[in-house]
Amino acid sequence: MIKILIVDDHQLVRAGLRSIIESAGDMQVVAEAADGEEALGAVRKLSVDVVLMDIQMPDGMGGIEATRRLLRQSPHTRVIALSALSEDPLPARLHEAGAIGYLTKGCPAKEMLDAIRAVHRGMPYVDADLAQKRMVAGWRGTAETPFESLSAREMQVTMMILDGRRNHEIANSLSLSQKTVSTYRQRIFEKLDVSTDVDLTRLAYRHGMIQDLDRPEPVSADR
Repeated sequence: MIKILIVDDHQLVRAGLRSIIESAGDMQVVAEAADGEEALGAVRKLSVDVVLMDIQMPDGMGGIEATRRLLRQSPHTRVIALSALSEDPLPARLHEAGAIGYLTKGCPAKEMLDAIRAVHRGMPYVDADLAQKRMVAGWRGTAETPFESLSAREMQVTMMILDGRRNHEIANSLSLSQKTVSTYRQRIFEKLDVSTDVDLTRLAYRHGMIQDLDRPEPVSADR
């Protein structure tokens, strides 16, 4: 029996995933978590084989940092990243953090079950839509977006900025000083050639990093 932890900030999403997983017969959802901190606590207490990790959780620790810390804490656990987005560089950053699977939330139920079984055997799994896009990008021989220039940590900070988090909130989530976060922010803006959080949000929208612009206006960072 494959023991699974579901990490997603939406209760209805968790319920839907649980229903699909437990209908398979060879899998069991042993715990659910609404954010990264809860996920780490669950893995400390329970034996977990595979984690389905939502990437874009607006509160608390994000999916990239949670994946990194979870695998440091439990190296034998396998992580499948779940996202509404199929665009790089998120899949690449999750791979760097240690995830060996990546699924978009629109994938068929059977594909998710196949991915869990493959990852449980230690084999990487990327959903069909993303695999096709990565193959095409490889043929082009070029990076798809300017976000490719960001390091894994810079990508973490970027996603938190896009969620509207202030410097002190980012610092607390990533266990960094506010000065370090300010340095990351400045470096990100320089690499992406933007000047404000609003510019960053518009750039992210143009390159598929966020789905729409129907979100609160980004707040100014703490300086």
